Amino acid sequence: MTRLYKYFFRGLITVLPLALTIYLLYIFLAWTEAVALTFLRPFIGGFYFPGLGLLLGILGILAIGYLVSKERVKRVMALLEMPFTNLPVVKSIYSSLKSFADYFSPSSKATAQQVVILRIPGQQLELVGLVTRRNLEGLPEGFTQGDRVAVYLPMGYMIGGYT
Repeated sequence: MTRLYKYFFRGLITVLPLALTIYLLYIFLAWTEAVALTFLRPFIGGFYFPGLGLLLGILGILAIGYLVSKERVKRVMALLEMPFTNLPVVKSIYSSLKSFADYFSPSSKATAQQVVILRIPGQQLELVGLVTRRNLEGLPEGFTQGDRVAVYLPMGYMIGGYT
């Protein structure tokens, strides 16, 4: 009897994540279809086939992505974002969601993932750092000379033990 329990739970542990993933994906796709059709129904009338809302939603997101990559639209978006970045409670929610979305942005991955070795002049010391900023505009004169970049150097401030 204990073998049956073991087999049952082993099977349940195997099937449950797969079934829940498929179910949640189905719910998400159905919700996306319903929301997209709500907005698109006035434009498409009675023309419909399953997946049309999702397809048109994806095309709409692609169009928005294309437009936002243009400089004029970026300026307009900055103006539209202003109320969201200045209201106290809304600011914390919006900035958190924006930074989460920016983490997955292709433009931020190139610098966020770059690791560099910093050699201290006159010493045999090398430090590992992460490039945080390539453009040093707005910093004092001494910082902007040459081909410098801003580098974050993580430090371990442990009181005792070996590092």
